[in-house]
Amino acid sequence: MMAFLKLMLTFSLVCLMFVQIKSDGVPHNALQSACNVTLDPKFCVSTMTTLAGSWQGGSKDLGKIALKLTIIEARKVSHFLSRLSRMAVTPRQKGALQDCVQLFDLTLSDLEKSLLNVSSSNSNFLAWRQAFDVETWLSAALTNQATCLDGFQEASGGRQITFSSNLRNVSRLLSNSLALVKNISVVGKHHNRRLLSEGGLANHKEFPSWLSTGDRRRLLQDDNTVLADSVVTVVQDGTGNYTTINDAINAAPNNSLDRYVIYVTEGVYEEYIEIPSYKTNIMLLGDGINDTVITGNRSVVDGWTTFRSATVAVVGAGFLARDITFENTAGPEKHQAVALRVGSDLSAFYRCSFLGYQDTLYVHSFRQFYRECDIYGTVDFIFGNAAVVFQSCNLLARRPMANQQNIFTAQGRSDPNQNTGISIQNCNVTAAADLVEVKSSFPTYLGRPWREYSRTVYIKSSIDDVVQPRGWLEWSENQSLSTLYYGEYMNWGAGAGTAARVQWPGYHVMNISDALNFTVTNFISGDTWLDSVPFTAGLP
Repeated sequence: MMAFLKLMLTFSLVCLMFVQIKSDGVPHNALQSACNVTLDPKFCVSTMTTLAGSWQGGSKDLGKIALKLTIIEARKVSHFLSRLSRMAVTPRQKGALQDCVQLFDLTLSDLEKSLLNVSSSNSNFLAWRQAFDVETWLSAALTNQATCLDGFQEASGGRQITFSSNLRNVSRLLSNSLALVKNISVVGKHHNRRLLSEGGLANHKEFPSWLSTGDRRRLLQDDNTVLADSVVTVVQDGTGNYTTINDAINAAPNNSLDRYVIYVTEGVYEEYIEIPSYKTNIMLLGDGINDTVITGNRSVVDGWTTFRSATVAVVGAGFLARDITFENTAGPEKHQAVALRVGSDLSAFYRCSFLGYQDTLYVHSFRQFYRECDIYGTVDFIFGNAAVVFQSCNLLARRPMANQQNIFTAQGRSDPNQNTGISIQNCNVTAAADLVEVKSSFPTYLGRPWREYSRTVYIKSSIDDVVQPRGWLEWSENQSLSTLYYGEYMNWGAGAGTAARVQWPGYHVMNISDALNFTVTNFISGDTWLDSVPFTAGLP
């Protein structure tokens, strides 16, 4: 333990030296002007001037310098955390350290991809798609830092950890990078927008374009039943290719550009599944909600971090799931207990169910889409900091513990430049069967601000009287009430009236221009990548 503390102290001093380095010269006006777009201009200038070229650089050069500085610091912290994770600490702290090591690996990957994209053009501009991707990757990297710190605070009972300032320093550098990259001029705009109609995939029984005609015939019969010999199958009795989902995932090719379809037949699968970053373009295809069920019961009460409590965790990009239930049965008394955690970019879920209580669905990061899904829970049961759209879903508040309140969402945007938020469109916001008769005893709210710039909107959805007239709940007194963005647009139902809603500066009864910012096309650019599920590109 003494060696552990000594290592933390040494690392803190090294990182402090990095933060305090300053140039003896006076920063160039261009640098000062550029840094004014960041949250901490003084910190931006003092760090940027440690690398050559910052005084004379244009906006793109400054973006590259900021990214290089962040990579240097993130590598230091990543190396330190890897060393620390091998030393003797409590099991709960060890779990938090393992989370952080994984999160920093992902952060470094996102930073390196971002630098490559910003450096790839010879012009002083970024193409629209480049800019959107880089903003997404840096937003996710910032989310990773917050998650790492959350895990340590859970492991230490909320006490301040010795090296939290080092983690926050990486966040400050990431924030600078995101702001400076967003300051680079962008050219071009995608024009290949299209709309898959409501009847597209579901009514015509069409599979996405990446499946061959033969595979489509094998996958889908006229009665909408998937055949057992399709792609690779998981069957518990041993008559398929695999008996467990984990075996099928382990056998999938790494870093694949092609779709790998795993058909998981009817049954209850008691497995903890993690699809890592190098397992890309995987699809889990089930036999239907409540027919194919993946279940677990991890929780923070049992010593897991919230991040690690997930029954299923997905990181590999391009993930798809259809006709599956994801479940955490820990119960309300076990507090945070995640059924599904998603940190997969360009991921989609169609006709799936998510069952839990507190923190059921962790929409952790990147771009995500959910269509015709059922999400059950109690406290903050849709939470995280992805850029995510829910369409035609059922959001169902369950009966919590005595003296608890239900909150549908807890969005975690921590920086105003992050392109993240929760957009709920054409959904049913209601009470589950176990809450209906007692809903007057358990106040229920649309959301509360987990982070300073929390952003959630409800658009053209049915909101019944389970929702309190004030609509939204504070996280802690006046925290974030002027910096959050909560909006409602043309909702209906007994709980949709806005006359008695909160009067916070950040709450908005939106107009059509506001609402258009949160469509599939404008918010997650889904019309450029959602070719596997039906969606409405504009407003419902």
